[in-house]
Amino acid sequence: MQLITIEDIRAAAERIAGTAVRTPLLPTNLGTPDRPLWVKPESLQPIGAFKIRGAHNAVARLSPEVRERGLVTYSSGNHAQAIAYAAKEFGVPATVVTPADTPRIKIDAARAHGAEVVLVPMAEREARAEAIALETGATLVPPFDHPDVIAGQGTAGLEIAEDMPDVELVLIPVSGGGLAGGIGTAVKALCPKAKVIGVEPALAGDAQAGFRAGAQVHWAPEDRLRTIADGLRSEPSKLTFAHLLRVLDDVVTVTEEEIVEAVRLLARRARLVVEPSGAVAVAAHLNRVEELPAGRTVAVVSGGNIDPARFAEILSS
Repeated sequence: MQLITIEDIRAAAERIAGTAVRTPLLPTNLGTPDRPLWVKPESLQPIGAFKIRGAHNAVARLSPEVRERGLVTYSSGNHAQAIAYAAKEFGVPATVVTPADTPRIKIDAARAHGAEVVLVPMAEREARAEAIALETGATLVPPFDHPDVIAGQGTAGLEIAEDMPDVELVLIPVSGGGLAGGIGTAVKALCPKAKVIGVEPALAGDAQAGFRAGAQVHWAPEDRLRTIADGLRSEPSKLTFAHLLRVLDDVVTVTEEEIVEAVRLLARRARLVVEPSGAVAVAAHLNRVEELPAGRTVAVVSGGNIDPARFAEILSS
């Protein structure tokens, strides 16, 4: 199994330039003197999430002849939008398979970019996408289980290292593991003294269980469905788990209440619209002091595609 390198990430950065936004590091008032906090708001990407990085890099790596046969993917929503966006940019058709309970804002966005959306139960996403690829000849671009996708996500870590070379702690949401594996690869290569810690919901804590055991632990889809963080209900693949073991120092979990409070605080004090999945790293910073090292901290805010009604409910509670 070949893991990505910093050279892969640098090459990806050149491919996605002009498509993905180079998001800033925003200082916040959510830190303390010994734990100052900056956030990297990937919610500001054109599709509202980091997924555009990996999707564009993977699609750009395909030959024109392969792209023209179309693209297909499976996703909890944000990667679906990213593939739809990339397909529109390259002028090719796309089909995205998403869980039936995906927030409507994500489904509507994928359709607005021109993709055909197929809704299925969560456990059937991958199989349906593979079947569509076989039937149509389209190329399957997975949401995380591909080195080009991981390298694309790693460009966010390249930016962190360039903008804050003395960063001491980077907190990253973990689900399928592509984002944490990619960012961790970049940060460890360029800021080797920094700690890199993954964060996931306690109700979908399979990555933490596996990381601390040193071998993958599988949770049933219905268990992972319990979390409000709909973008963090996947589990790592063999490829991404190998990256996590190589570059993470630990994985911590946060509760549903802590996630909701982080969404609220990011809106009120950082003026950011953040979906629950995107708020977990900040939730860990606020609530897991005993498990985290002190120092200059960057929390990756991975996305902001939250249902407006749910966002209003969170802010009013």
